[in-house]
Amino acid sequence: MKQRHLFNILLLLVLFGATSCISQKDVRYLQPSESLSINEEGLVPYSVPEYRVTKGDILTLNVVTTPKGDAAQFYSALNASGAGGGAQAGAAGGQTGGGGGSGGNATFYFNGLKVDTNGDVNIFGIGYVKAEGRTVEDMTKEIQSRVNENFLQGKSEVRLNLDGIRYYILGDMETVGVTGEKTAYVTQLNIMQAIAMNGGLNRTVDRKSITIHRKYPEGIKTAKLDLTREDAMNSPYYWLQNGDIIYLNTNKKSINGFGKEPLQTITTGVSLITTVMSIYLIVKSL
Repeated sequence: MKQRHLFNILLLLVLFGATSCISQKDVRYLQPSESLSINEEGLVPYSVPEYRVTKGDILTLNVVTTPKGDAAQFYSALNASGAGGGAQAGAAGGQTGGGGGSGGNATFYFNGLKVDTNGDVNIFGIGYVKAEGRTVEDMTKEIQSRVNENFLQGKSEVRLNLDGIRYYILGDMETVGVTGEKTAYVTQLNIMQAIAMNGGLNRTVDRKSITIHRKYPEGIKTAKLDLTREDAMNSPYYWLQNGDIIYLNTNKKSINGFGKEPLQTITTGVSLITTVMSIYLIVKSL
């Protein structure tokens, strides 16, 4: 009777271990999905959302002129480059935030154009320009128009940019080296590219439940992505925007001690069985 009871306990442990193991389907990215939308040419259509500036953003403005232009004196003697005849208003350089420091770019912060609480930026020599809710391209056109009022058309070029695409990754378990503030100097960035840039996700991360917080002028929206399904590419949140926060949720199968690695699963299972056998032998000898 006792042996049968012990057998039932061992059987339950084996079943528990089997159901707690992370399967291949849990870790493979972008597996085939019938819900994936493709066009007539067999391509996955995508529309990268256009980023709209919000309060608290910082921009960098460069006004490029002819070698003999006086834009440097007009816009900012402090930030004048002095090389190539260019003038910089709020130019930025230096290192960007990584994952192990306080984050941010100090040079960019002190010299950049900050969007104030009214949603405007103040450009020396031009005045206030509405920024909140507008695209960088739209702002560039207005600033170019106002610059042309002071210089001959075609003699200056306005270059307005964000400091790359700045995003944040936060994980609640075993994500050392992945989490933190990140900056990508590209015009477009999807979440798979961001993951690749950071070395990929380990087995503890639940790829079926990636949470993204996105900032809009009206507020913050939350979205879920299942990166094990290829139809994730149809989501507008598949393409990252400046200020996105990516939350890497821990897989439930990893929390209970199983499933992190195959060897760990076997080792844990053997340890449990050994413990149960020891307790059984002690009880039997009494």
